[in-house]
Amino acid sequence: MTEETALERERREKVARWRAAGREPYPWSFPGRVGTDRVRAACARLRPGEDAPGETFRVAGRLRAVREHGRTAFADLEDAAGELQLLLRVDELGEAPYREWLSDLDPGDLVGADGTAAVSRRGEPSLVVRSLALLAKAIAPPPEKFHGLTDVEERIRRRYLDLLSSPEVRARFRARSLLVREVRAHYEEAGFLEVETPVLGSVAGGAAAAPFVTHSNYLDAELELRIAEELPLKRLVVGGLERVFEIGKAFRNEDLDSTHSPEFTELEAYWAYADYHDMRELTEGLYERLARRAPELFPGDATVAAASARFRPPFATLDFVDELERRSGIPDLLSKDRDELRTLARAAGSTVPDNSSTGTFLDKLFEHYVEPSIDRVTFVVDHPVATTPLAKRHRTKPGRVERFEVFAPGFELANAYTELTDPDEQEARFRQQVGERGDDRYAYDADFVESVRYGLPPTTGIGFGVDRLLMALLGIPSIKEVILFPLARAR
Repeated sequence: MTEETALERERREKVARWRAAGREPYPWSFPGRVGTDRVRAACARLRPGEDAPGETFRVAGRLRAVREHGRTAFADLEDAAGELQLLLRVDELGEAPYREWLSDLDPGDLVGADGTAAVSRRGEPSLVVRSLALLAKAIAPPPEKFHGLTDVEERIRRRYLDLLSSPEVRARFRARSLLVREVRAHYEEAGFLEVETPVLGSVAGGAAAAPFVTHSNYLDAELELRIAEELPLKRLVVGGLERVFEIGKAFRNEDLDSTHSPEFTELEAYWAYADYHDMRELTEGLYERLARRAPELFPGDATVAAASARFRPPFATLDFVDELERRSGIPDLLSKDRDELRTLARAAGSTVPDNSSTGTFLDKLFEHYVEPSIDRVTFVVDHPVATTPLAKRHRTKPGRVERFEVFAPGFELANAYTELTDPDEQEARFRQQVGERGDDRYAYDADFVESVRYGLPPTTGIGFGVDRLLMALLGIPSIKEVILFPLARAR
């Protein structure tokens, strides 16, 4: 903890003075308060300079500023509903209490006030204060209102100050919650059941990513934090829950940059007796819904309007293999073995390890030759089998699987496929992947293969990062700006 400043010591002395006088600077509650919007609504019926002495209101919030003008002081109060001007008058409070309040109040303090609606001579909606209460004395002063925290890393480390000083940041995270509510409603209205599956397990499967590893003292066993929700959710489909989805945290012990976070929010959904065409239709409906809702939450915001407009149909479609062959000039892509693909990926600048899977090299080639050309929301379809060990083989295209990914300019948004339901083929694909990578820590889930032996119905599934979806929908360039408490490097 840093040494206190002179200003902080002065504020602490005020706390001591209050307690010495028998007053509590941190009371237990303040019942009966209403939002400041209620007072502003009452003020809408008044003319400049007019009071409404009848109805009384009780409000509470944070003081932004206090300005004294003789026998009247103006205090700016802010709560979740907005800002309201408090009018403190000697005639209402009394000479001594009025002077005491002006000497004790500081910007950042949390206060409650009872009073009546009024409009100042300058037309400002206000509350004429009849009584005032200190609800929490702020020892540390808030960031300067108009500039707030300017250092990006400090904004992330001390998000509470970022929120406190920036209405725009508060609006963004309020919008995040409301948009996630829309996502949840979309799946529930389509008949999906929201469930919760474990974060800890003996095998972190469902994706090719490095897990975080921990230890259970009670079990004396090594456990891994999940990298995806896929395999537990598909077990539920085996068990008869035909439409399920989960919104939860996933963890990958990998990148930390503008589009990657080691801890992120993921949605996965699985739908029995449907295929990837059905899932694409459901996904397009979700995008259209969010494209309508986002501008409503940010009226007049040109960035949000332009970003959300990309999520309105019709959407572009690219064939993975055809587009990669066209842009790279590499013929007969599916006939290439892993060594050939490694050489091609190296020539394109890839630095993944030599023992990476065939699918990894194909993905790196696509990332190099095709992704930079994607300038709108695009569905990339029908990937090579080697890229996707959990997807069903394509019914008409040899060497392919029934899969689509969704890309926005700059990054992937979603991944979906018709699920592989043949237990023998599933086991063979898992083992092939393990053999190529030479690492079975998280690639092979024997219990999942066993569950599929009991019969997994025809199923489609999708997974997407909620944080990235919000980035693309709102036109925000960094994933850290849509996560309340992202990881940051140590100071």
